[in-house]
Amino acid sequence: MLDPILRHFRLRRMRRFAREFAITNGTRILDVGGTPFNWLLLDIRPRVTIVNMPRAREAFDEQFSCVFADGRRLPFGDGSFHIVFSNSVIEHVGDRESQRQFAEEIARVGRAYWVQTPNRWFPIEPHLLTPFLHFLPAAWQRRIARKFTIWAILERPSRDRWEFYIEHYLRDIRLLDAGDLRALFPGAAIKRERLCGWTKALIAVSSNRTAPSQSRPGNAQGCTSAEG
Repeated sequence: MLDPILRHFRLRRMRRFAREFAITNGTRILDVGGTPFNWLLLDIRPRVTIVNMPRAREAFDEQFSCVFADGRRLPFGDGSFHIVFSNSVIEHVGDRESQRQFAEEIARVGRAYWVQTPNRWFPIEPHLLTPFLHFLPAAWQRRIARKFTIWAILERPSRDRWEFYIEHYLRDIRLLDAGDLRALFPGAAIKRERLCGWTKALIAVSSNRTAPSQSRPGNAQGCTSAEG
C-alpha cells in the first residue's frame, strides 16, 4: 500500500540528485545502505557500488556491484568514488558516535557526497508514520509503538517483521535536525525537501572535487563481504 507513495518521493529525490551532480553513465557512485530500488528509477545507469549488511542480500541482483560491510568502516581508499550517496540511513546507525563515524567515512571515501535523512521536526514520524510519536519520552514511545502505529495498519506486517521493525525503531533510530546534520558534515550545504510547507527531509551536499586516490572499487558484478 505504501509502495506508490514511496516511489513518488524517491523518484523526485533521485531526479534532483542526478541534476545536482550531472550524473552520467560513467559516474562512480557508492551507495551506503541502499538497494537497487533507487537506481532503477533513473533513466541513466551510473557505475554504482552498494554497501549494505548481509541481511539485505536478497535485495541485490547481478546488475550491481555490492559489498557487505559496516558503513562506519568502509573498505575503500580515500576519494575512491566520484560521489557517495546515502538515503535515509544515517538515522538508523545508532548513537551519536556511530553517526559521527558514518559521516566521517562518507566524507573520506567520496570526492563529493549526498546524504539524506528525515527531518526530526517534521510532525509525522517517518518510519512508523505516526504523528508526533518521536516527540514523546522514550517510555511513552515504547508503550504506544507496541500497541498502535499507522505503519502497522497500512503494511500489516508478519509478527516477526513487526517485532524486528518496532524494536529497531525503539533501540537504534536517532532522528536528526538541520543543526545535527551540519555538525556531522561541516562545510556541506544543507538542502531541504518540503511537503505542504514543512521541511520533510534534509540533505547534506558537498560537491568538493579532490584528486582520486590510487585505490579503486572493484567493478565485478555480484557481492563480496568486507566484514571484520
